[in-house]
Amino acid sequence: MTQSRDDINANSLISLRDVSVGYDEHPVLESVNWDVPAGVFAGLVGPSGAGKTTLLRTLLGQMLPMTGSITTQPGTRIAYVPQLETVNWNFPVTVFECTLMARPQKRWPWASPQERSDVMNVLQRLGIAELAHRQIRALSGGQQQRMFLARALLRQPQLLLLDEPTSGVDVTTRHDVLHLLGDLHAEGIAIILTTHDLNGMAAHLPHLVCVNRGIIASGSPADVITPPVLERTFGARMDVLQHLGMPLVVEAERHATHPNQVGGAS
Repeated sequence: MTQSRDDINANSLISLRDVSVGYDEHPVLESVNWDVPAGVFAGLVGPSGAGKTTLLRTLLGQMLPMTGSITTQPGTRIAYVPQLETVNWNFPVTVFECTLMARPQKRWPWASPQERSDVMNVLQRLGIAELAHRQIRALSGGQQQRMFLARALLRQPQLLLLDEPTSGVDVTTRHDVLHLLGDLHAEGIAIILTTHDLNGMAAHLPHLVCVNRGIIASGSPADVITPPVLERTFGARMDVLQHLGMPLVVEAERHATHPNQVGGAS
């Protein structure tokens, strides 16, 4: 169960000790030990079903551990950006209204002048103030992601958790989102995101955490993007090349010898 401890790492927002968590008594993550530093900017990488989203939900406090303990620094403000695919985009609400719903002190449907000003300020900060009165169903993928970032930032978080923020968007939008997250991190917000885009994250994030039913490895891209770590994480052999000083992952190919080829690769 979640506990408070006096010996929490002073530089950590959240500490997990021997945490196992899952659904219907079936663990998805087992024996997780992880400190979430105050200045982290990290990507959780791993195959589908590895437990990345479960780990986010555990950090949020939405899931309680079956075993082990979780310690959160008192007063830590955490905000969450869900996968866009899980959102009902046909709900009849505008960008302004949807963002306003995230305000900490809810008096729905009434909002104070200060709350309305706070919403417009955060929309302006993310470059979508002109979309304030547009229905959310009319947004592009990049605009949808910025709106949910606005909702999160309205809570003035110290830790921002994002589930697949670059899924389903084009390359330009992906780069825009990652650069925006980099700017938010530079302003002092700790950021953890899940992703399937291993190469994209290696190019943009200073820290990666490989997850598959537990934490396989944690460190800089150069430290964790190695064939042994990737094979333990994804269950398949992968080759790692160096391109412009960065690791690039490619699936290892098995070359069969052609009947007319002498000395072919095996």
